[in-house]
Amino acid sequence: MTFLPSLPDNAKLLDVFRAYPETAHPLIDYHEALMRGPSPLSIAERELIAAYVSGLNASNYCYGVHQVTAEQFGIDEATLTGLLADLSTAEVDDRMRRLLGYLGKLTRDPSKVAPADARAVLTAGWDERALHDAVSVCALFNFMPATRV
Repeated sequence: MTFLPSLPDNAKLLDVFRAYPETAHPLIDYHEALMRGPSPLSIAERELIAAYVSGLNASNYCYGVHQVTAEQFGIDEATLTGLLADLSTAEVDDRMRRLLGYLGKLTRDPSKVAPADARAVLTAGWDERALHDAVSVCALFNFMPATRV
C-alpha cells in the first residue's frame, strides 16, 4: 500500500504529481529552473549532485534518472560509482570533492553542518551562488524521496 491510500499499490511519483497538480506544477517548474537555468554550476555538475544525493538517500528512481542524465552531459559512470563508494578517492577534482562532501553531510547528518563547512566550500573556490545552487539541488533531491509512494 502507498502512503496515499487513494493511489494504486504500484503508484509512482508521477501518479502523486497527477493527483496533486496544484503543487506538482510549481515543483516541476522549480526543478527545471534549478537544473537548467543560469548557474555557476554546469548542467553536468548539477546532474552529478542530483545523482550523488539521490544515491546517498537511496532514491533509486532519482538516482537512475540523474545518473543517466549526468552521463549524457559528460560525467563518466565510474565517477558516480566511485563517489558513492568513497568520496575521498573518487575521480573528481578537490573543488568538487569539497562541495560534494558538504552536500553529503547535509544529506546524511544535517544537524552537524556548521558555518565552517560552508566556508570550506567557499575557500575551495566556489562562489556564494554556486553554494546556494548546490544546496538547492541537494534539498530538492532530499525532498523527492519523501514523496515516495
